[in-house]
Amino acid sequence: MRRIAQRLGLRYPLIQAPMAGTSTPALAAAVCEAGGLGSIAIGAVDAKAARTAIADLRGRTARPFNVNAFVHQQAIRDIAIEQAWTGAMTPLFARFGAVPPTTLHEIYCSLNDDPDMLAVLVEAAPAVVSFHFGLPTREAIAALKAQGCLLLASATSLAEAEAAVASGMDAVVAQGFEAGGHRGVFDPGAADEQLGTLELVRILAAKLGVPVIAAGGIMDGADIRAALNAGADAVQLGTAFVGCPESAADEGYRAVLAQAPGTTLTRAISGRPARCLDNAFVGWASTTSTTVPDYPVTYDAGKALIAAARAAGEAGFGAHWAGTGFDRARPIPAADLVALLVQEAGFDA
Repeated sequence: MRRIAQRLGLRYPLIQAPMAGTSTPALAAAVCEAGGLGSIAIGAVDAKAARTAIADLRGRTARPFNVNAFVHQQAIRDIAIEQAWTGAMTPLFARFGAVPPTTLHEIYCSLNDDPDMLAVLVEAAPAVVSFHFGLPTREAIAALKAQGCLLLASATSLAEAEAAVASGMDAVVAQGFEAGGHRGVFDPGAADEQLGTLELVRILAAKLGVPVIAAGGIMDGADIRAALNAGADAVQLGTAFVGCPESAADEGYRAVLAQAPGTTLTRAISGRPARCLDNAFVGWASTTSTTVPDYPVTYDAGKALIAAARAAGEAGFGAHWAGTGFDRARPIPAADLVALLVQEAGFDA
């Protein structure tokens, strides 16, 4: 019995990952209407934009959906490191007739430091609220649970998962090393165990008393079955949906997705380790020895470079987040993809 699907009334234990930069209300709604759990990310926007996005999604579907928030640590600022970083990036900006920002900013606010965002979530009371980079405060957990929200947290290790359960999470997202986008490590300065998805799922399923959701490298029905057989209660797919027409991926992102030679885990784009398609930005990152500033301060410079490159018609500089199975992505409408995954996994057999 798939506990999460049963509790939420889903037809299938499939969750579309809330990848910031690509998830949209249209994408999430399409997945919801097809029988899975659609998701949107609000970690990269303010409370006003989050309220608008949630209302947009709610206007598209009456089914349960997930809203994901960031709960990262505040950046430790070091002006000398930040200036050295923008200095190292100066030649890159010059290629596009631009200059790096003179001052960097902490562009994203953690939910734990944003009472307005928490108020939006409590007011909206989505069926599911998930967290990345750590855990919310006790007060936030209590407020959301009082609204009936099912709470999920990403974990990359048993220690993180056990902390999530102890805090009151209803389920844990087991984020394997194959996953695209940002690693959900609670402490980016600590050693990363780099556990693969299936290995992590087996460990957590054996140790935890809550449902485990497999995430990372899951692209087709065979992957779904492998994750469920390993002990997962549900699966979460992110990269698989990037190529869907409902996603916010631009044409440059879609082009790189179709032809990239591989992926690399890098801190250079945002300041936190994140798996990205190999592109010109990642290539430069592999050659620099300059110390990377903290997240999300580094992302202020990264976004400025991405914007300058895009304005010059260069698609090779982008936050092209993707997991290791990217080359098996199928650029079809989200509802069709869910139907195909369901068929491949044998859910309707």
